[in-house]
Amino acid sequence: MTHSYLLEVGVEEMPAHVVTKSIAQLHQRVANFLKEERIDFAQIQEFATPRRLALLISGLADKQPDVDEEVKGPAKKIALDADGNWTKAAQGFTRGQGVSVDDIEFKAVKGVEYVFVNKHVAGQPVAKVLAKLPNVITAMNFPTLMKWGSFNLQFIRPIRWLVSLLDDQVVPFSILNVTAGRTTQGHRFLGHAIDIATATDYEAALKADFVIADQAKRKALIQEQIHALVAEHDWVLDEDLELLEEVNNLVEWPTAFAGAFDEKYLVLPEEVLITSMRDNQRFFCVRDHAGKLLPHFISVRNGNRDHLDNVIKGNERVLVPRLEDAKFFYEEDQKLSIDQYVARLSKVSFHDQISSMAEKMARTGALAQALGHQLGLSEAELADLKRASAIYKFDLTTQMVGEFAELQGIMGEIYANLAGEKPAVAAAVREHYLPISAEGDLPTTKLGALLAIADKLDSIYSFFAVDLIPSGSNDPYALRRQAAGIMRILVAQGWHLPILTFQAQAAQAVANLDLRYDYTKNAAQVRTFLLDRIKQFLSDEHLRHDVIDAATDTKVADPVNIVAAAQLLAAHQADAGFKDQIEALTRVIRIAQKAPADLPTTVDPAKFVNPSETALHTAVAALAKQADQLSLADLFAQLTALADVITAYFTENMIMDKDEAVKNNRLAQLTLLADLTGRLGNLDQLIVK
Repeated sequence: MTHSYLLEVGVEEMPAHVVTKSIAQLHQRVANFLKEERIDFAQIQEFATPRRLALLISGLADKQPDVDEEVKGPAKKIALDADGNWTKAAQGFTRGQGVSVDDIEFKAVKGVEYVFVNKHVAGQPVAKVLAKLPNVITAMNFPTLMKWGSFNLQFIRPIRWLVSLLDDQVVPFSILNVTAGRTTQGHRFLGHAIDIATATDYEAALKADFVIADQAKRKALIQEQIHALVAEHDWVLDEDLELLEEVNNLVEWPTAFAGAFDEKYLVLPEEVLITSMRDNQRFFCVRDHAGKLLPHFISVRNGNRDHLDNVIKGNERVLVPRLEDAKFFYEEDQKLSIDQYVARLSKVSFHDQISSMAEKMARTGALAQALGHQLGLSEAELADLKRASAIYKFDLTTQMVGEFAELQGIMGEIYANLAGEKPAVAAAVREHYLPISAEGDLPTTKLGALLAIADKLDSIYSFFAVDLIPSGSNDPYALRRQAAGIMRILVAQGWHLPILTFQAQAAQAVANLDLRYDYTKNAAQVRTFLLDRIKQFLSDEHLRHDVIDAATDTKVADPVNIVAAAQLLAAHQADAGFKDQIEALTRVIRIAQKAPADLPTTVDPAKFVNPSETALHTAVAALAKQADQLSLADLFAQLTALADVITAYFTENMIMDKDEAVKNNRLAQLTLLADLTGRLGNLDQLIVK
């Protein structure tokens, strides 16, 4: 016989951004709990609104299966005293297992005899197992936690009711002062308390009381209502899946409606209007068929259509002050020049242990020029990069960004264009923030990408220099995100820059600036930190761990080459000869590691004893001569092509020859070859079978 079980945790309204993640977490935790408790089930259906997290488990087993198991106890010498009597250790062990000392038998484990008992564990009824769920619920974690009343429990929001219903029977348990029952709550304003008759009645009972508990069905209804309004007015919707998800997690009974605002506000940049509507009011923006933003919006209320006209007027009324503020800021900001805004940055702190924002811009500008020279930018490009570096944070002191922080960079580009800056300079002002998330958009312009790299590098160097280094999950200045952004930009642009060893050169670039700290401090930690971001990048590409370890165990300073080496090794893993080729090369690497530090770096053919030495020397010398001009793919092809030559070499030669001169000559030859393989990473890290 199987059962259906309903679990609902009713809370005060949760922030929209945690609802989806929270129900997924509860689902996973409960599923793991049931598996650990050996309770079979068919499926788990999720329900989530701002006020509830609920699961309906179907096909739930009637009880745990019985278990017969053998349990190991103390060693025989501990279980028996000198007279052969059972010790307290043996008696306590059997008592704890629910058996007696008469059930003990001895078995040898690695030559030592231990106590063993066989016990029968009767399966518990499912209701008794489910009564343990409070431990699962209270173990949940959230980005923000709160306490309430005099309780010590921390949860996303105060728990107000609990439903625990196995078919039609309550499975009682309590969390703090809330006891689970069959009573849930309908819509906060339109509904009332509801007694659920059976677990499977849950969704229908709530729908009858103005709650659509299934978040997927609720979202589909919102989309249907929005598209109906769009079709009715012949608009084009700005599709926004993130906003849709947020709105879905703000309502229980959605009703979409359209509102309007005065056309005079259309003089504002689109980004300002969209931010005012989307981020502040959760409004969906609409356009005409030519793509022009219209003075209308669509929103969703948490309720029915009663008094909807008042709701529309209220939303329109709330939007006006925001648009008025934006219009005022936009007009006022244009009364000052960019240079006046830049001058204010000397009084804006980047960090109290590091510098002002103006000083950060100066450092970033110096790094950007150094990187630009390495990439071979033209004089005109370097001049534009210098101008962008000199102004790129100016919008931080504008009134618009002061009110709408999310418009940093965006307003910078808009104001820069209005002030007559070159389009490339204006674009770099906006793009230096990118990417703003793990999968966020990357800069598309050369200057924007360079400025973004320089700005992020300066932040990393500066925070490490004052010992504000990320540790564990603690990364208050988002340095991991910035380092990951650097790697993504480099790979996207295909720029070969020695970022892993650039810190010393960066310090030279800023040497004429008045720094409060040592720009080269913690250089080894900075390199490891950046290398870890490359590893994460490769992991996100689903490369094998041994390939990642091999490619990143390198002296190469160019992240793009490291990524390319990893991708190259991964692409050849399935090759028929890969195992033999790598084993040949790794044998070279391992022996070369035994070479003394003062080993001569040149190979003397006069010390060769047999033809295999000449063959290997000729091949390696030819490869070394052209290695700098070869692509990694060609280098890999030529290295792996040496497998037979290497095998013959080791067959005919004892590397550690009694003749010291011969031995050192052979070690020098292998070291030269090992150094060439090092351009691909440490191939010895590869697992080949």
